[in-house]
Amino acid sequence: MTSINVRVDGASYSDDVEPRTLLVHYLREQLGKVGTVVGCDTSNCGACTVHLDGNAVKSCTVFAVQADGSEVTTIEGVGSADALHPVQKAFHEMHGLQCGFCTPGMIMASIDLLQENPSPSETEIREGIEGNLCRCTGYQNIVRAVQQAAGELSGSAGQA
Repeated sequence: MTSINVRVDGASYSDDVEPRTLLVHYLREQLGKVGTVVGCDTSNCGACTVHLDGNAVKSCTVFAVQADGSEVTTIEGVGSADALHPVQKAFHEMHGLQCGFCTPGMIMASIDLLQENPSPSETEIREGIEGNLCRCTGYQNIVRAVQQAAGELSGSAGQA
């Protein structure tokens, strides 16, 4: 076992983990952050995307021990039922989800994209989310949701 200290969604945790434990499994099984979805376990789908020190990563490709001393933000840490993040709100309003399985990772990737590029074109949005797969929507409403969130965030600086 290896001891790690990590901040997840603003709370500090000190835990012992097996060195081979993936971050996605640590988040779900030890911390109960089940909004981070286990999809393919091969890094192809992006359903497990979280922010590690402010950057989007697929948590099935990161060991929990690699997050030692880091800040992790999951979908649970992005907004709340009473105060959705603008990207969450846009996904809801623009019907950017159907079954919802890819949605947490898609939202996390979209937030990361908008932090890097606050005013992306449709092509840039499609390229920015290309590591996240959706089998239901055909992506058009997801792209529209990111466009709407970009507009909202540019009108309310610094919320991304």
